[in-house]
Amino acid sequence: MRPACFADVPVSPRTSSTPVLLWFRQDLRLADNPALAAAPARGGAVVPVFVLDEAGEGRWAPDGASRWWLRRSLAALDAELRRRGSRLVFARGETGAELRRLAKATRADAVYWNDRYEPAVRARDAALKTAFEAEGLEARSFNGALLFSPDLVRNKRGGPFLVFTPFWRHCTGLRFPGPAGGDVSAIPAPARWPKGVGLEELGPARYIRRDAGPAKIWTPGEAGARARLGEFLKGGAIHAYDERRDSPGESGTSRLSPHLHWGEIGPRQVVAAVRALGKAAGLDPVSNGARVFLAGLGWREFAHHLLYHFPDTPERPLRAEFGRFPWAEDAEGRKLRAWREGRTGYPIVDAGMRELRATGWMHNRVRMIAASFLAKHLRLPWQAGAAWFWDTLVDADLADNTLGWQWTAGCGADAAPYFRVFSPVAQGERFDAAGRYVRAWVPELAKLPDNYIHSPWAAPGEALTEAGVRLGETYPRSMVDHAAARAEALAAFKTLRGGGTGDA
Repeated sequence: MRPACFADVPVSPRTSSTPVLLWFRQDLRLADNPALAAAPARGGAVVPVFVLDEAGEGRWAPDGASRWWLRRSLAALDAELRRRGSRLVFARGETGAELRRLAKATRADAVYWNDRYEPAVRARDAALKTAFEAEGLEARSFNGALLFSPDLVRNKRGGPFLVFTPFWRHCTGLRFPGPAGGDVSAIPAPARWPKGVGLEELGPARYIRRDAGPAKIWTPGEAGARARLGEFLKGGAIHAYDERRDSPGESGTSRLSPHLHWGEIGPRQVVAAVRALGKAAGLDPVSNGARVFLAGLGWREFAHHLLYHFPDTPERPLRAEFGRFPWAEDAEGRKLRAWREGRTGYPIVDAGMRELRATGWMHNRVRMIAASFLAKHLRLPWQAGAAWFWDTLVDADLADNTLGWQWTAGCGADAAPYFRVFSPVAQGERFDAAGRYVRAWVPELAKLPDNYIHSPWAAPGEALTEAGVRLGETYPRSMVDHAAARAEALAAFKTLRGGGTGDA
């Protein structure tokens, strides 16, 4: 008997020859799409729709880099649907009203979709499902975004997990579900397509900061996601993932995060592909690197688990005592602007913030370093950093963003101890020893010797002159002294309760 976790598609759905609306959201793919797999079983046409409803997203509507990605991903999905005799109907407005309009225009008697877990969206979806059913419109949703629905994963006491290790141990003890089936080679079209809006009416076409940078790096859409995964697996990077994932100057990560966020590929597909690779090699799951990589998917599951059970955490600390934390003053926003623009005077931090502005992405190790610098060296609220990442990341995911920032700030579940203050210099020297990453994104320091690339203020005048570096002119002086900033952060922490000592 299979666990309830895997009962995504009821065995005997209602059947009808009338159309069904297939409501796409953050599931912009055809393969492994539970809602799409179930829709044709009704026997009628399938009408794929996408509704842009910014108000319905609450505080966290997609913005900046996310909108750049979304536009391109929707165009790619529409093209794939057209190859199968279908198309994507675009609408803009209040979701319920638009879905009712489209259902009336096509005489559809059902709406199918895949679940999302952001608090405002969950509340809206629940209200829509109740209203639609009361109106005689069948409403069914499916888990297409995660390995396990967060409401079905509980600890031994029946509550949510608060620590990753037991959470992932519990999950790996279950049977991982395989990708959803279904023939998507042809999708039955309605006799008449309803009126929609053009894709260009869904918002600005250009990334609000730089369009050329992201376009050179990313290929939004299902095909781009498959290619990215294939390159990671076949190129062998997965086997060394455990050793190279923390080195920002190397191509050691999958860069699948934006594709997973927009649902251009699902975690079940990723797990199946990794396991297939292991089976072909006679190993499971092929290497320690693969195990560590799959645990990364586990962190994504954990992030959604926490967001589901603690919906206030995008703006409030999970650990309530941090609501009293004495953040530093930044009345004119100069500190925050310098951090955003990569002008802190700490090369590894500046490299990360500049990579973010140029590409819409930042290496995960550097995300932690940059976040720690904001929250602990500058003592500015982690919410300000989370909001900036939300605007600038192409993989801006509310669950992952919240978990990452609360973990780094020390105020979330399974958080790093507050007294663990990342030293930007030590982190740079450890994970970017040759300065490859810093030189790529902070070119004004490119000619500095390796032993000064992460601490240019420590270089003798002769070395600075030879490298063409003039501190305070060509490159900013460091905003704060690490030791002093760390001491102030620990003193602030001790106002909440007894602190400790430590560095990283």
